[in-house]
Amino acid sequence: MPTNTSIKQGLKLIEDDKSKVLGLTVANRSISTGEFVPKADAQSAPEISFAVPAQSATYLVVGLDLDAPLPSFGVLGPILHWIQPGFKASQSSNTLASSEPFVANYIGPAPPPFSGPHRYTFFLFEQPEGFSGKEYAPPNGKPLGNVNRMRYDLDAWVKKAGLGEPLAVNYFKSN
Repeated sequence: MPTNTSIKQGLKLIEDDKSKVLGLTVANRSISTGEFVPKADAQSAPEISFAVPAQSATYLVVGLDLDAPLPSFGVLGPILHWIQPGFKASQSSNTLASSEPFVANYIGPAPPPFSGPHRYTFFLFEQPEGFSGKEYAPPNGKPLGNVNRMRYDLDAWVKKAGLGEPLAVNYFKSN
C-alpha cells in the first residue's frame, strides 16, 4: 500500500489552518469539510474555489477516495477519482475553472453496499510551467481504467508531475 505522505500532509494542513480549506460546491451547495453528500448528488465533478496565491498561475486538482473498499479495510485505497489540470482563477471571484482535457476523468462516489461513508478528498496543487496533461492521460481522451485507479500513489504522482505540496484540501463523505 502506498505511503502517501502527501495525503497526510494535506489532511493536517486543513486541520491546522482553516484558510487552506479548498472550496467545493456539489449540486449547487457549498460543502463544509467532512460534510455528508448523497452519492447521487456527487456524480459530476465539484466546482472548485480558493483564494489562490498567484492569479496568473495554473492549478491542478487530484480527487481520491481514501477509504476503499471499506473505511476499516482500505486494502484497495486510495482510489483515484479525478486529475484535472488547467485550473485558472477568475478575475472577479475565487472560483477556479478549467477548459483543459482531464488526465483522469472524474468518477463519482460508488462505495460498495453496506460500506460506511468514504472520504472523497480533493487536493489543489500549483501546476508547473510547461506541464502537459496529455503526457499523462490515456490516448484520445479515453476514460482512465479502474486498474490504474486502485492503490493510487499520490506521492509518486506528485514527484512524476513535478508538483509541490498541496495548497488547499477538502473532503466530503458519501455512501
